[in-house]
Amino acid sequence: MRVGPHGILQTLADGVKLIFKEDHIPREGDKFLFVVSPYIIFACSFAVFAAIPFGRSILVSELNIGIFYIMAISSVIVMGVIMAGWASNSKWSLLGAMRSAAQIVSYEIPIGLGILSVVMLAQTLNMQEIVKGQDGIANWLIFRTPFTFIAFFVFFISSIAEVNRTPFDLPEAESELVAGFHTEYSGMRFALFFIAEYANMFAVSAIASTLFLGGWHGIVTRRDVARSVVIKTLFLVFVMMWIRWTLPRLRVDQLMNLCWKYFIPISFFNILGVGIWGLIFPKDSRLSIIISIAAIILGLIFTFGVLGKSLSKGPKPPPSSAERRVSATT
Repeated sequence: MRVGPHGILQTLADGVKLIFKEDHIPREGDKFLFVVSPYIIFACSFAVFAAIPFGRSILVSELNIGIFYIMAISSVIVMGVIMAGWASNSKWSLLGAMRSAAQIVSYEIPIGLGILSVVMLAQTLNMQEIVKGQDGIANWLIFRTPFTFIAFFVFFISSIAEVNRTPFDLPEAESELVAGFHTEYSGMRFALFFIAEYANMFAVSAIASTLFLGGWHGIVTRRDVARSVVIKTLFLVFVMMWIRWTLPRLRVDQLMNLCWKYFIPISFFNILGVGIWGLIFPKDSRLSIIISIAAIILGLIFTFGVLGKSLSKGPKPPPSSAERRVSATT
């Protein structure tokens, strides 16, 4: 009860505590970059929301190039991370910043290619117009073609890596780098990093729900339901947190292999598939949607069947002593 009923005021208590904590700046660090970098990350994280529509009339600015603006402004965040790592004059901070730069730049490629597959179908960069073309759950872009269904999962997993969440939190790996690029930060500057991180989680989830899940269109009705996009976004945030407590952290080589060897080729395949689908079905019809949903269901059945067979086999037993002696003699 010290922080409210059932601890509901814990977040407020932590915020007040961070306000009064000592503001430490490394003696040999770059003071200007050290002070500026948290504000760059914080500002860019919240500037993304200007182009995300939360309703037919709930939008800060309806930009004709809204999705392009989001990609451009979110790319600036990595500069703030590098500045924070460099200005701290710490090997842990610098190594975490370099990891973050490599990770964000790499995973921006499958994210951009996934967005491109959506733009090819919607024929616009305007976020509001993309949502207007998804009235009704059958018209959501995730179900419009089998390739956008794959693109959604590539986009969402890449977004988890983009915001440095587990199992992709290598820039902050506390078991290796103390706290990564923000090791030397304290007080409210430390809090700005974490506020920006959770704002980024909400932002990428809102973008995913806008591009693939119908945005502010209701799940059952086609009316403008502002809470609909919030519910979809919070569900995706919940999935991110669920993954955090389920999967262990990847190694750096596994992280890069997943991006360059799997996600990028799959993303190019999706773009090619969306282009061919557009030639076969120039206009969306009931037939094209039925074929798309049927292909998605068959693909899921095949995927789960292959995974079930591979998991049922189990790991190979270790070789016996006799087999080891035979292999050693040969």
